[in-house]
Amino acid sequence: MKYFTIATSCVLGTLLLSPAQVQAQDMVSFETGLTYDDVTFGVESAITDRGFVVDHISHVGDMLERTRADVGSDVVLFQQADVYSFCSAKLSRQVMEADPMNITFCPYNIFVAQRPGEDHVTVGFRTFPAGEMQVIQNLLTEIAQEAIEE
Repeated sequence: MKYFTIATSCVLGTLLLSPAQVQAQDMVSFETGLTYDDVTFGVESAITDRGFVVDHISHVGDMLERTRADVGSDVVLFQQADVYSFCSAKLSRQVMEADPMNITFCPYNIFVAQRPGEDHVTVGFRTFPAGEMQVIQNLLTEIAQEAIEE
């Protein structure tokens, strides 16, 4: 229970930042008029088409909705929201040979989210530091953009 509470606090703390703060400093995101299902299919396909395996899909939107009353909130944050986690043996080795502490960035995550009442879907990820991690940022940018191609 202790770990669930810590994890939930971390997720909620991250999500409660103002969108401008997150967007301007820590996130790359793209909006699309495609349906949520089309975007999630696009993300999964763009990941697996590169030979990567989706290690985990975190159903953040479901978790937040399921626990909303438990934490004393009446705010519905997302209509739907999932985070796709995966890794690349080749690229991970490349960036960790440059600096073994780049392990902190693995696995790589791409989120897909739709806010209540909005007709667009957002796909994105956290930014990575300058240097060798830009190869990962470029990869995630390609995956996100491919996922929303019409």
